Amino acid sequence: MRKGWMFGLVSILAVGVAVRCVGQNAAKNIDMNAGKKVCECGAHPPGPPRDRIVSPYAGTPEDLKPFGKFSSSYDVNYITPNIYMGAARKIPDPTDITEVRIGFIGPIEHTTDQVFGLRMLHGAQMAIDEANARGGYGGKPFKLMVHNDYNNWQRGAVYGDDRPTDPTIWGSPSDEAVKMIYDDKDWAIFGSISSETTHIVLRVALRAEIAVVNSENTDPTVPETTIPWYFGALQDDRQQSYTLARHIFTELGLKRVALFRVNNRYGRFGVGKFRDAARRLGHPLVIEQKYLPGDTDYSQQLKVIRDARADAIAIWADEEQTALFLKQLRAAGMKQRVFGAYRTLGPALLAEAGDAAEGFEAVYPYDPTRNDPQWIDFSKRYEDQFHEKPDHYGALAFDAMNALLDSICKAGLNRARIHDALANIEDYDGATGHMTFDPNGKNVAPMYFGTVHNGTITYRIATMERTPATAAVLPEHPDAAQFPSEQQGVSGIPAPQASYARVGKDGEGYRKNAPAGPVSIVLFGPKAAEVAASPEMQAETASAAIKGHEFKLLPIESDQNWGAASTALVQALMDDHALAILALDRDASNLAGQVALKSFVPLVTLSADKTLTSTNVPWIFLLQPGTTPATALRMLVAEECRSGANSEQLRNVLASDEGFSGVAFLPTGEPRGQKENRVPGFTKQ
Repeated sequence: MRKGWMFGLVSILAVGVAVRCVGQNAAKNIDMNAGKKVCECGAHPPGPPRDRIVSPYAGTPEDLKPFGKFSSSYDVNYITPNIYMGAARKIPDPTDITEVRIGFIGPIEHTTDQVFGLRMLHGAQMAIDEANARGGYGGKPFKLMVHNDYNNWQRGAVYGDDRPTDPTIWGSPSDEAVKMIYDDKDWAIFGSISSETTHIVLRVALRAEIAVVNSENTDPTVPETTIPWYFGALQDDRQQSYTLARHIFTELGLKRVALFRVNNRYGRFGVGKFRDAARRLGHPLVIEQKYLPGDTDYSQQLKVIRDARADAIAIWADEEQTALFLKQLRAAGMKQRVFGAYRTLGPALLAEAGDAAEGFEAVYPYDPTRNDPQWIDFSKRYEDQFHEKPDHYGALAFDAMNALLDSICKAGLNRARIHDALANIEDYDGATGHMTFDPNGKNVAPMYFGTVHNGTITYRIATMERTPATAAVLPEHPDAAQFPSEQQGVSGIPAPQASYARVGKDGEGYRKNAPAGPVSIVLFGPKAAEVAASPEMQAETASAAIKGHEFKLLPIESDQNWGAASTALVQALMDDHALAILALDRDASNLAGQVALKSFVPLVTLSADKTLTSTNVPWIFLLQPGTTPATALRMLVAEECRSGANSEQLRNVLASDEGFSGVAFLPTGEPRGQKENRVPGFTKQ
């Protein structure tokens, strides 16, 4: 939906007095303070960007490179420019236009992100208005052609009944891009916040040969498409994650980190690089918990994180959800340190979280507490116009739009030459500070760490480089009494790296003993209820009860929707405290394996698929082909006699190679073979 009249929020000033605009100097270092230069309006258009090599890619340190500990790459992508070689530079500038149009796409209505989209719109429009006040483009005004980024028609519970529901809006980003390019005849496109929309718009831009400028996308796969029409002003998820991981694992020496994230594309793609960094630094994440947009109760996720014995938590969310999480965390008596991605930090966090935010740290793209005249002057103008202080949505949009306006002024009204001008920017000094751009057109300037203390946020420059661990004493772990003293190590110095799947005192954390009463076993698979009610299974539970061991089967059908099935599994493990999972086939085992890993519960499966145990997950055990559910249940009952109702001890007994029930397992979890029965009262059929 096109919104050329700006919803009455902003106005466009067309002042055609002097021919002035912000200039771009020959040294490729643009200073906004020296920006009131006479607009060249394409009098001296730039050529293609110089061929340069910027290595390592995204400034990645050696110990954070993929497989960096084992081998060196014979070739590396993304360290040289992908130079546009087409013929569009020869298209003559138009002579019949009355305004210079720039497309804008962002979430500005009918979406929960509209407050962010409007702030981005404010920053972009402010840059447009100020450029027009200086004379625009040769006396012609710049005009922002606004389009809404909306593709959440199915979220009726969140967006209400008045939302558009036409299925064609699934293609709305591409439709809006076509409108901006061919109907509005824009010279460049600005936006959006969501990476999926940016990806789609960039594909259309590739065909139409038009620049896409972005101030909020953090998905590193966008510039890695090697489409040369992209220019991004915000450090991506790779840089944020590596900076965060370096601080947590190397500088602070923390080892057991849990992850809490929103379950949308921002959360899914954002945490991938952090997960990789944690593994490469020798400390794989102990648990990952998700929440759906709109959720406000995180008690279940906090319970899982507590049981995982994490000593720190990393969070990918927005400010309000982060504040809610911190309050619930502290109310539950949990004292873990918490760290966040850039969208978690800001005034809304302070206002909503209060004292619960004390000590919270997050990465941030720049220092908003700088006292240099350019930032102070921009902040005052922004606050005077929009009645709130600028956050990263507004400030980065202002800088990115100014970079685009500079490039149009330098290149003239030719889309290919506008691309060249953007691609030639290697350093940029904007209101938010200094930016450095790599050959992919993305900002790779060092990030900042913001720390909450006494109700305020202080910022310091951060680094991805390896530095010695701090000498400061680490905070006491909330469950320190459960850890042997030798596990805690020297304050601030990481303990020696444990093997990835090690289970024990310095490996994964476990759940506590099951409550008193019958021991619950989850039966997961097709027709699970029918199998649980079979005479053979009932005979096994009755036999165990006669010998003083009461068991209860919790059948869960795997044939239902997998989201419902996984929810039922989680409830059985967390609420009903099931001791183990017995999976009836391969498909059920794949889903149950993910839940078992995150819940620290043994999974015994009737599937013979060895890919289930090839991932080095120490909670999965395969039985011999042809084993019946009743035989598998008898084995679990026998092993529980040795371990007691504790999932950790049950897992240890299964992995001990003792084979008390007549079955033994290899270290991989595959069956070793049958052994002589060693448990009185339990005979093997």
